[in-house]
Amino acid sequence: MKLLFDLFPVILFFIAYKMFDIYTATAVAIAASALQVSYLYWKNKTVEKMPLITLALIVVLGGMTLIFHDEDFIKWKPTIVNWGFAVVFFGSHFIGNKPIIRRMMDQAISLPDHAWRMLSNMWIVFFIFSGAANLYVAFNYDTDTWVNFKLFGLMGLTLAFIVLQGIYISRFLNKDENDEVVSDAEVMDTSIEALASIELDSVNSDTKPKNSATSVSNVQAYEAEIESKPEQKH
Repeated sequence: MKLLFDLFPVILFFIAYKMFDIYTATAVAIAASALQVSYLYWKNKTVEKMPLITLALIVVLGGMTLIFHDEDFIKWKPTIVNWGFAVVFFGSHFIGNKPIIRRMMDQAISLPDHAWRMLSNMWIVFFIFSGAANLYVAFNYDTDTWVNFKLFGLMGLTLAFIVLQGIYISRFLNKDENDEVVSDAEVMDTSIEALASIELDSVNSDTKPKNSATSVSNVQAYEAEIESKPEQKH
């Protein structure tokens, strides 16, 4: 799953911290992020902006942590990433024809315009809250607590948000346009794929993500099959 692949540096950071210290963990996170981007380039011959921006942040903030022997720098990284997403999602309301979340998910589900805007606002609030929560834990508790929160706390917030988003979306998805019931599992699957597929370059593009979820492909195939059938008379 792409979400787990994205968590690769975070997991290695956590393991290295538990085995050694924050500075070793920071060096491991830098190396893991570089390896992650190198693998993406080797596999796809191109790298999306988000992994590159994340790598740049970990190199700069992690490097400053190692050079100045000050762990405060690395603690800012999750907040900068989350608040950066909040700014980009907010900006997408005014740049382009659709909010980013709609560009990522409208091939799988159909929602009214006001629902897409509300969904986008929910993501913005989520990113702002996550960034603020990271700062609160980082500078009000010890480093060990922050490291645990960085992996388990932020992941818990993410999963809770996905469930909340799924509940909100399900209000509009009792049935699709072909009277086929859309299951809660499909809604959750689409939500997870969207979260894992966030790209900062979506602001300047109305194109769909290159890799779509299996459930999305199934829905599209079903719709094509329905459209190809002759209309039955009653």
